[in-house]
This record gives sequence, structure tokens and C-alpha cells, in this order.
Amino acid sequence: MTSVAATILESPKKNLLSRTVGAVWNPTAGSMRFLALLGVIVNAGIIFSGGAVRLTKSGLGCPTWPQCTGDSLVPTHNPEHSAVNMAIEFTNRTLTFLVLAVGVAVFVAARRMSPRRRDLVRLAMLQPLGVVAQAVWGGVTVLTKLNPATVAAHYMLSTLMIFLAFWLYVRTGEGDGPVRRLTGPRIRRLTLTLVGVVVTLLAAGTIVTGSGPHAGDDQARRFGFSIDHVAKIHALLAWAVVALTVVLIIVLHRTGADARIRRAGRLLLAAVLLQGLIGYAQYFLFAYVSENPGHDTLTAVQTNFVGVHMLGSALMWIATLHVLFSERTRPEAAATAR
Repeated sequence: MTSVAATILESPKKNLLSRTVGAVWNPTAGSMRFLALLGVIVNAGIIFSGGAVRLTKSGLGCPTWPQCTGDSLVPTHNPEHSAVNMAIEFTNRTLTFLVLAVGVAVFVAARRMSPRRRDLVRLAMLQPLGVVAQAVWGGVTVLTKLNPATVAAHYMLSTLMIFLAFWLYVRTGEGDGPVRRLTGPRIRRLTLTLVGVVVTLLAAGTIVTGSGPHAGDDQARRFGFSIDHVAKIHALLAWAVVALTVVLIIVLHRTGADARIRRAGRLLLAAVLLQGLIGYAQYFLFAYVSENPGHDTLTAVQTNFVGVHMLGSALMWIATLHVLFSERTRPEAAATAR
């Protein structure tokens, strides 16, 4: 009786494991697309976990790299760093292996697909390579004691990884025929301008971060900019993104663009407005607690807003890429072969 119960309890685990292995080793078009989507999710998630490290002042919880402390890969007693900070930083490093595992799975699945699509293999190969590059650069940020320039580059490398992961996700749903544009040159130029301003907005956000109080460690250097000035520049860029998105939505509507493209535009507008709302709440709370110290609860809320804002930046970037790639299509591979 006990053995029967054990078999029943273990069978779901076996089924899940077998399905996972099957999705990687014997991929279908659907499972390949799911794995590619998983790549987008984990690359966005690592931005949030990295933000948690910084906001809890755990950036130097593991003060060296690739070891955590001294000659140990795992946290050991260190009088200069609390056990909590070490655990948070080490957990973030460990999560990198999850992102790497997904990247390797995506690459193996792309190699195993039948018929094999060479462009998918090339894009998939960039997933594990990008994770390795991120890990190495993460080591640089630690060895430079969280220099704000290296931290900013670390974040921008994550946005590049999201772009590559999303591109792969899009390609898994397309064929291998020639690209067919669903919008005219004017909309295309407007969209590319919007993408460029969003990238500038994200980069400006790293300058705000590097000038603000959440350095990741009390001893970390800061940019020499006024937080008030760089935050206002960041806000102006955000309003430029809002304006460009509204113009794009209007032009798409007037030109009778495909409903899918118009939905992508509205989704981006919602993401930008929500991100802006969080950003303003974060800024005004920071200004208030700076002038009225002692409000521990408000300080904690403001810090949490920063973390949500970082996750929101990844989601806004994904929404931007959704607009960019929705304006094109490619025929199915089978149709091309005929």
C-alpha cells in the first residue's frame, strides 16, 4: 500500500521531468516557443533580483568574485558583512545559474529541432553566451566596489539580453520567408525613433540610480550629478516616450493598421503611464523623507517603489519590443518551401 502511494506521489514529478526533458530534447514548434518565452521572463526577472540586492545594500555581501568570501564560493563568516546581506547577494548569484540553465535549454532545443532553423540556433546560442558575459561583468561590478558606471553597464547588458531573447521568441512564431512590413515607412521611422528614445530613457535611469541613495553598499561611489537634475531629465525623456507613443497610436488608427499593432501600441502606452506613475511616487516620497527624516515606514515604501520601478522598466522595454516586432510578419517555413 505504501509503495503504491509512493508511486502515485512520484508520478507527477516524473511526468513533469519527462515533459521538460522532452521539450528540450525533442522540441516541437510550440515547446520551442515556450522555452524562448521562458528566456524572456528569466532575463527580466534577473533585473528585479539585481535590484533587490542593491536596495538591501547587499551589493558587496559577497565582497569578491568568483568566490563569495576569501577562498570560499559560498558565504562564510565575515565580520564586515552581515549574514543577511551575504545570503541575498549569493542568492542573486545562484539565480544566474537558473538563467544559464534556461539559456542552455533554449540552445539545445534549437539545435534539436527538425528541420533545424539556422537563424534560431544562432539567436539561441547568444542566450548562454550572454549569461556568461553578464556573470563576468557582474564580477567586474563587485571588483570595482559597485562603481556606478559598471552597475549601469550591467543593467544595460540585461536590456540587450531581453532584446535578444524577445527576438528569438518572435522568430519561433514566424516562418523563414522574407520579412513583410505591415506598416509604411513613416510609421516605421516613428517606431524606430520611439525605440531609440526608450533606450535613452533606460540609460538615463541608470544615471539617476547612480546618483541616488540606493548604491548597494554604504561605501559605494556615486556619480557627481545632482539627483534632482538628473531625475528631471529622466522625467522629460519619459514624457517624450509618452508623446511619441500617443502619436504612434493616432497614426496607426488613421492609417487603418492591423488591430494587433494597435493593441501593441495601447499596451505600451499603459506600461509607460504606469511606470511613470510609479516613478513620480518614488521621487516625491524620496523628496519628502529626505526633508523629514525619521519616517521609517515611508522610507521602506519608497525603497519598494524603486524595486517595482526596476521591474517596470523591463516590462516597458518588452512592450516596446512588442510594438517593434508586431509591425512585420514572415510567412511560414512550409509555405516558403512550396
